[in-house]
Amino acid sequence: MQKGNIRVQTENIFPIIKKFLYSDHEIFIRELVSNAIDATQKLKTLSSIGEAKGELGELRVDIRIDKEKKTLTISDRGVGMTAEEVDKYLNQVAFSGAEEFLEKYKGQNENNIIGHFGLGFYSSFMVSDKVEVVSLSYQENSTAVRWECDGSPEFTLEETTRENRGTDIILHINEESAEFLEASRIETMLKKFCRFLPVAIFFDDKQVNNTNPAWIKKPSELTDGDYTAFYKELYPFSETPLFWIHLNVDYPFNLTGILYFPKIKQSFEIQKDKIQLYCNQVFVTDEVKDIVPEFLMLLHGVIDSPDIPLNVSRSYLQGDPNVKKINSHITKKVADKLEEIFRNDRKGFEEKWESLGLFVKYGMMTEDKFLDKANKFLIMEACATGEDAQRFYTLDEYKIATETLQKNKAGKQVIIYSTNPVQQDAYIQQAQAKGYVVVKMETMVDAGFLNQMEMKWENVSFTRVDADIADNLVDKQEGGESVLGKEEEEKLKELFGKPMPELNVTVDIKGLSTDAPPVIATRPEFMRRMKDMGAMQGGMGAFYANMPDEVTLTVNGNHPIYRNILAESETAKQEKLVQNLADLALLSQGLLKGNNLTSFINRSVELMG
Repeated sequence: MQKGNIRVQTENIFPIIKKFLYSDHEIFIRELVSNAIDATQKLKTLSSIGEAKGELGELRVDIRIDKEKKTLTISDRGVGMTAEEVDKYLNQVAFSGAEEFLEKYKGQNENNIIGHFGLGFYSSFMVSDKVEVVSLSYQENSTAVRWECDGSPEFTLEETTRENRGTDIILHINEESAEFLEASRIETMLKKFCRFLPVAIFFDDKQVNNTNPAWIKKPSELTDGDYTAFYKELYPFSETPLFWIHLNVDYPFNLTGILYFPKIKQSFEIQKDKIQLYCNQVFVTDEVKDIVPEFLMLLHGVIDSPDIPLNVSRSYLQGDPNVKKINSHITKKVADKLEEIFRNDRKGFEEKWESLGLFVKYGMMTEDKFLDKANKFLIMEACATGEDAQRFYTLDEYKIATETLQKNKAGKQVIIYSTNPVQQDAYIQQAQAKGYVVVKMETMVDAGFLNQMEMKWENVSFTRVDADIADNLVDKQEGGESVLGKEEEEKLKELFGKPMPELNVTVDIKGLSTDAPPVIATRPEFMRRMKDMGAMQGGMGAFYANMPDEVTLTVNGNHPIYRNILAESETAKQEKLVQNLADLALLSQGLLKGNNLTSFINRSVELMG
């Protein structure tokens, strides 16, 4: 029997490794199973070049729980270790067997070897009072060895017996980690970390992993059914995705994966952190914000790259040029795919726009390279005007369609939009009556999108359909003369100009069409945007959000209802009729609430009586 002290290559960091190597203790299962996979892959490599003799047999990893002995065992049928190798690899902290193997057998499927740091094995001590390793090398005439350590720098190493080639890691689980003796807990961890490892993993006599996931295959080998089946494997309760992008790059970096565009019907259904990052089929993290552009964090799927540098726990990304290259490559692939679908199947693209619009607009706001490409396939949905009317416009198509009517005196193309077509229906109808094309801007990103595009697109401005009366949406017009006399106009201004709580009201009398409403409430575009943004931002933005709403009441002096109101002899009733007209206009802007709304309802009932 040999006894000795574990040799730490830098300082004595063993207690730190034991307690704090990984912030999440369940990570030990990933590290130990990954080591078992490495041992198996090494054997395959040695066999392929004739250095491992004899039949390989069934290559698999087995995980067993013994509740009575309080042990968790991870067994492989890989290369195994001699006494010298155990001493070399287990007794020198941060000496990586995988690194040495790669150096020796460079060019021989090195991407199949997972380990790089030489610390993963020691994660076992985070959950164990004692760890045993029983191993028999693949080399001829080898003798099995048993290594044992209780988490101190002391170990024992002795000869033992083992029937088959390979290694058993036996964890004597400590009291604080008793949860890892529950089958359901281990099964959950295996599903999280090991579900796509390349060697069969068995637990409770059943295989728990898919060794040949879709992303490691060539796109030419897969059908649409294969892609959707893999999506269901990743997200069992999700709807079929809109489409997908298969990543398959081997230069200047290695990257494989499949990114899916999910269906998003409502903004609140959006969930980030659905993309899983793998390194040679080992799960690393689902926080991929440095690799995937922020606007694509809403995508689902898998990315796998051995070229993404990770820290010792494989849990966080480190700064590296490859990360930026991969980020740019994914952006380009997504843009190319969207442009291809738009060009080849515009109708299908338009049908998917409800979900795609969020990705595209957010990308245009945050990635200038994506913006350049997306200008070709961004589409804006018009508010319905009839069966034959064009429903979707690209920016260029919109400019052509509205060139005559919607270019202001400053030479800017004015895009008239609605944030709520149902609530703003009366304003939309008035704008359409003048020949204007009104488009929908009703998603959670649209407020920021139109602000950004006004800076990034040349000679384009946005005006909400209820920002002014239809006559003034493109250029300010003086307006026609009303049929009312001077005294009548002054009387209406006096009646409409009574103070309103929490509102700064301006009254303007214009001679509009007799078909136009008797009074129209509008909120200036700039001030409304400032309040909307302030409400979203909080902090200093709350200053704008809490400012009184600026409202213009445009009174249509040509509407016949005013003849009756001005002829009303009872002043109190006259005031109530005018107040009701003002409240109806405010209601269309969502500005009539609480006590004011109750008063309007009661007053309406009274006037009807």
